[in-house]
Amino acid sequence: MLLKLAWRNIWRNKRRTIITIVSIAFAVILSSLMRSMQLGSYERMIDNSVRFLTGYIQIHQKGYWEEQVIDNAFKPSSNLQQKVEGIEDVEAAVPRLESFALASYRTQTKGALVIGIDPQKEAALTNVEDKIVQGSAFEINEEHVLIGTGLAEYLKLSVGDTIVLISQGYHGANAAGKYTVSGLVQFGLPQLTNQVVFMPLPAAQYFFGAEQLLTALAIVTEHPKHVSSIEASLREELDTTALEVMNWRTMMPELVQGIEVDNISGIIMLMLLYVVIGFGMFGTFLMMTTERLYEFGILLSVGMRRYKLQLIIFAEIIMLAMIAVLAGFALSIPLISYFYHHPISLSEEYKAAFEKFGIEAVYVFSLEPVVFTSQAWVVFFMALVLGGYPIYSIWKLEPVTAMREGR
Repeated sequence: MLLKLAWRNIWRNKRRTIITIVSIAFAVILSSLMRSMQLGSYERMIDNSVRFLTGYIQIHQKGYWEEQVIDNAFKPSSNLQQKVEGIEDVEAAVPRLESFALASYRTQTKGALVIGIDPQKEAALTNVEDKIVQGSAFEINEEHVLIGTGLAEYLKLSVGDTIVLISQGYHGANAAGKYTVSGLVQFGLPQLTNQVVFMPLPAAQYFFGAEQLLTALAIVTEHPKHVSSIEASLREELDTTALEVMNWRTMMPELVQGIEVDNISGIIMLMLLYVVIGFGMFGTFLMMTTERLYEFGILLSVGMRRYKLQLIIFAEIIMLAMIAVLAGFALSIPLISYFYHHPISLSEEYKAAFEKFGIEAVYVFSLEPVVFTSQAWVVFFMALVLGGYPIYSIWKLEPVTAMREGR
C-alpha cells in the first residue's frame, strides 16, 4: 500500500519528477563520460606502448633487460615459438632483434632504433602494414626497410631513397649497410615515429652479425587480464635458468607509476564533480520538500504516523533514484559507444603541443563495464544520502507551522 502511494505521489507532480530524474540521469552520464575518457586514455597508452615496445609478456636472455645490448641476444630452440603459442590465451609469439644504429642520408644523420621483424608475425603485435602512410611493406627475404615519418622528415628522404645504417654488431663486429626505403610508417607515439627503422629479421641478423639470434620473443594476447596466468604457464614450460619471462608492468614501471599518479588526480577531479552534482541533486530534493510542506502538515495533523510518512518519502526517493540511474545508464552506453568507435581528434594547434610531450593528440573512451556500474552505484548512493534531508525535515516538522509556511 505504501509503495503504491509512493508511486502515485511521484507522478502527481510530473514537472518536479522529471526535473529530479533529469538531474540524476545527467549526473550519471557526466561522471560516466569523464571516467570513460580517463580509463580510455590509459588503455590507449598501454596498448600503444605494449604493442610497440615489449608485448604484454617478453621472453629474453637473463640480464638483457638490465643491459639491453645486442651481446645479450639469445638463440631460441627450434620448438620455442610453437611451445609458447600452444599456451592458452596466447595469440602470437613475435620474434625480434633490436638494437641502435646511426642512420644517415646525404648530410643528415640521427640515432635510430633498428628492429628486425618477421612481417607475418609482427602483424599480431604492431600491425606495421596498417601504419604505412606512404610506400609499401617488405617481404621477409628482402633487404628493404620501413622508417618512421618523423625520422624520414629529419633525414629529408622519401620512399625509394637509400638509407645508410652504421652500428656495432654482435660481440663487437662492425655493422654497416645500405637499404632502400620501401615505406614510411606512423605510430600513435610520436617519439617512436621519430626514430624507428623496421628491417626484415634475416637482414637485421646479418647486419648485426647475429645469425639465428633474437633479443626478445614478444607475447601477444587478446586478453590482457590473463597476463598473470600466461606468465605463470610460461615459467612452468620454459627453462628459466637461461631465459627470463617478464610482463609489461615489470618492464615499464614508469608507465605504471604515471598511470597510478594520474588516476589519483582523475579520482580527485571526479570527486569534485560529484560535489557539484550533489549540490544539484540536493537542490531538487530541497525543492521537493519545500513544495510539499503544506501536504506534510495536513497528513500529520489528521493523524498519520511520522514513520509512515517518512517511509513513503524514502520509497519515492528510491524509485526516483532507480529510474534516473537506469535512464542515465541507458543513455550513457550508446553515447560512450559512439565516442569509443569515433575518438575525438584534437586540432592541429593542440596536436603539436601534445606531441612535444610524446602524447597522442586524441581522446579515446573505454567501454569497460566498471565505467557504467561504478558511476551508477555512486550516484544512486548519493541520491539516498541526500534523500535523508526530506526524512529529517518530516521528523522535525510541526504540522501547524508547515501548513502556514506551505501556503
